[in-house]
Order: sequence, then C-alpha cells, then structure tokens
Amino acid sequence: MSDSASPADRIAAGYAFTGPALDLGALLWDGACLPGKQVRIPLSMLGRHGLIAGATGTGKTKTLQLIAEQLSAQGVAVFLADIKGDVSGISAPGAAGEKVAARAQEVGQSWEPAGFPAEFYALGGIGPGIPVRATVTSFGPVLMAKVLQLNRTQEQSLGLIFHYADAKGLELVDLKDLRAVVAFLVSDRGKAELKGIGGLSTATAGVILRALTAFEQQGAGAFFGEPEFDTSELLRTGADGRGLVSVLELAAVQDRPQLFSTFLMWLLADLWGELPEVGDLERPKLVFFFDEAHLLFDGASKAFLESITQTVRLIRSKGVGVFFVTQTPKDVPADVLGQLGNRVQHALRAFTPDDAKALKATVRTFPRSEYDLEELLTRLGTGEAVVTVLSENGAPTPVAATRLRAPQSLMGPIGQEALEGAVKASPLYPRYAEAVDRESAYERISAEQAAAEAAAEEAAAEEAEAQKRAERSEKAEKAERAERAGKAEKAEQGAGAARREPSLAEQVVGSGVFRSLARSIGTQLGREISRSIFGTARRRR
Repeated sequence: MSDSASPADRIAAGYAFTGPALDLGALLWDGACLPGKQVRIPLSMLGRHGLIAGATGTGKTKTLQLIAEQLSAQGVAVFLADIKGDVSGISAPGAAGEKVAARAQEVGQSWEPAGFPAEFYALGGIGPGIPVRATVTSFGPVLMAKVLQLNRTQEQSLGLIFHYADAKGLELVDLKDLRAVVAFLVSDRGKAELKGIGGLSTATAGVILRALTAFEQQGAGAFFGEPEFDTSELLRTGADGRGLVSVLELAAVQDRPQLFSTFLMWLLADLWGELPEVGDLERPKLVFFFDEAHLLFDGASKAFLESITQTVRLIRSKGVGVFFVTQTPKDVPADVLGQLGNRVQHALRAFTPDDAKALKATVRTFPRSEYDLEELLTRLGTGEAVVTVLSENGAPTPVAATRLRAPQSLMGPIGQEALEGAVKASPLYPRYAEAVDRESAYERISAEQAAAEAAAEEAAAEEAEAQKRAERSEKAEKAERAERAGKAEKAEQGAGAARREPSLAEQVVGSGVFRSLARSIGTQLGREISRSIFGTARRRR
C-alpha cells in the first residue's frame, strides 16, 4: 500500500487475509465505525494462543462467546470455563432486538440467531453438569501444592510423597489416599521407608494434613476420584461437523477460585501429555479459554509457573490453542505473556495510581500503533477493544481499535431445566455420573495396618499365654519345693524324736529303786503262789 494511504486503510490492509478467518468486528478510526474495514483473525493462528483482557463489565465474556461460536462453525472444538453461569446460552439461538440489530448494522454483520452444539460439565458433579473428576496421581504434586497453598519446602516434600507412592504401587485416587500415605510415612513403620531418599518431617506432614483437611471441608473431595475424566472428550465434533463447545459450569464453586483455576490447568496439562505431536495445522483441534486467569497465577510457586510456561509453549504443537481471559496483561507472567500472539484488549480504568500504572504497562505490551493507546484504552465503550493478532505469515498485525460483532447465540444463561435436560441427555452422562471407589492406597494401607495390629494382638496374646505358663510353672516348682521341704522337715522331726531324752515314766521304771522293789514284790508274790499251789499257805483264822 502506498504511503499516501490513510492510517485506517493501512490498518485494514493488515487484516486482509486470504485463508479462513474469524470476523471480530469493524475498524474504529477517528471516532467513526467503518463497517467496510473488517478486523479478523486467521483460523490457523488460533493455535498461537491469545489474551482477552479488560476491566469488569467491558465485554470480555461476549468476546469470548463470539470467538467460540465462530470456531465451532469452522469445525473446531472449544472449551469454556463458565465462572458466572452465563455462558450456557451458547447452546441456544440468540434473541433478536433493537440493540443487536443496531450493532449488526454498525459493524456490517449479517446477524442470524444460532445455537451451537454444547456439553455441560461440573467439577465433581457440584452443580449441573457431567461430573469431571481427576485422580490425585494425575493431578500431580506441583498442581496439588498450588491448590493446597504450600511453600517451596512443603511442595518438595509433597513431591517426595508422590514419588514414594508411585514406587510402592500405591495408587492415589482420592484425597483419603493421599492422607493415608502422609500419615503412614510419619508413623513408626513408615519413617524407615524414606531413609534412602530423604525424610519427611512431622511438622511438614502436619501442615500437609491440615491443608488437606481444610481443602476437603471446602467440598473439594468430590473433585478427586474415579471415573477420571478423559480429556479427549473435549476434542469431539457434533453430528453436523461443527465443533463441540464444552462448557465447564463453575458458578457453584466460584468462591473457590484457586481450586477451579488449578483444575483448569490440570485439564490443559493432561491434554498436553496425551495428545500426539501434529505441528502447525490449518485449524487447531481445540481452543481452550482460561477465564479469570489471574487467579491461576496468584501466589504461584516457581515450579508451578515453570509448568504453565512449558505447557503453553509446547501444547501448540499438539494442535491446541489457549486464550487467557483476565483484567490486565500484568496479571499474566512475562514468560507466559510472551507466548500469546493474539490480543483483544478491552477498556481499562485509570481511577487510582495503581490503575494508571497498569494502563501504562499495558500500552507498552502493544506494538507501535497509529493510536494514542493510553488515551484510547480509557475511552473504549462496552463491546469495543484494541486488537492485534498474528497474520497468516506469523507477523503481528497493526493495532486496530475495533467495535466487536454481536454473538449469534443467547447472551445469557439458559434455564435450569433446559440445562439439566441437556446434561442427562448426553451420551457421556452414564459414563461419568456415578463415582467409583475401588481399592487404592487408603484401602491397602488400612488393610496392612489392620493385619499388623492383628499380628501384634496375636503376638501379645501368645506372650501373655507364655507368661501365664511361666507363672504356672513357677508356682508348681515352688509347690514342689515346699512339698520336698515339708517331707524333709517331717523326716528330720522323726529322727529328732528318736534322739530325745526318756520320759518321767521311763526314768522311774529304769531306776534301781524300782528294780529292787520289783524284785522284792516278785519274790513275795512267788512265795504266795507256791504256798497256794502246794498248800503251804497260812490259813486265816
């Protein structure tokens, strides 16, 4: 284009792509909306990731919906995190009205109401949706440390616990499995298990156990278990060839932002681990929208940030694009922000010194432009944004202020009854609806502890019986000794009796006087007897 072309023409020329592209809206220049100058994004570049940012109420959710429904129409699967519960309307045709008609006319859009094929999910079945669960093992120590808000030392200890469980074949399916392994490793039996690879302090174990307890009290136990969700389900297309829009309903858990943001990261990391390498595609397999992204990075450890950066950098080669949705670019770490080639920046506010600082930082993240971005970003209206994307050859397009198109689907939630009906009608519902609690680490450790306690009780009983036998033997021996002592005493008493002095009677009989008297009496008695016999006795007169 010649140098004499107007700035608006030069900007519009940067969006004149030849291949398939998504229509974002019409160029804004010098206060006017130019419907003949369309701002677009090449379909092939959606795999290069992106950022949708802006203050609350500036239209980020509608932009997300606009891009998602066009991706679905192009046969690309989409994943959306519905934080506020108002994205379910993508499954239903939009409602015509004066505002929609006016917006369509302003941006040169031929608007027709249309709904798109959708599946609705819920974390652990909390809220309406097909339950999405993960096992603790697949969640991994880095993500678990993030959601438990552990420090670096505690995170390393948690990694050691996971390593031990894996080495011993202890499956960590749900939170009670993890708690059982932690408790075992600080028990007398478990301490010896970690000597070769490092120990686990009782204090650190206590912190982890308390964090797990608090985590469960928030209802998080339902998120971990089986059947584990197969993330390949997110890559499906509808019967008509349109991409399936997977909506994760998070309104029921929006007060637990660290949990759901970390769980979204698990979904993304699992996709990265499971999908094959495909290189650059003409259209991505899946585009993943990560809403409230700033919650993911708040208080994140170095290991967690490294994990996110690696995932975002490498998942493009698996055919997956990632869009982070947040308030300002500064919410996203620089290493991650550097991977985001497509930008849709809604209005920012500068009511405070911190707001002004964030505004200046945001402006510096854009290429040089024809606009005074610092002024422009504060006066954009709802549904307007500053856009720059990657062109078909991978170069950044000129910065374009854009009035965005209106979504064709319903801009609001569908009814509760319709939502529940869609969930139960899904072919996935029977597969994931009911939780399964099979034997895993908790059951194995409990069984081993029960067996050890039974063995200990049996050993104690045997020891007690042995003690009783020993006591009975000792009593019998004492009795035998007493009996022998008694017999010996009696024998001794008998022998003593034989040796004792004669009694008084014996002494009298044995005396000489008694013997003399006896002879005298005997002689006299003999004479009397003789006289009686021979008739010589004196007759009495």
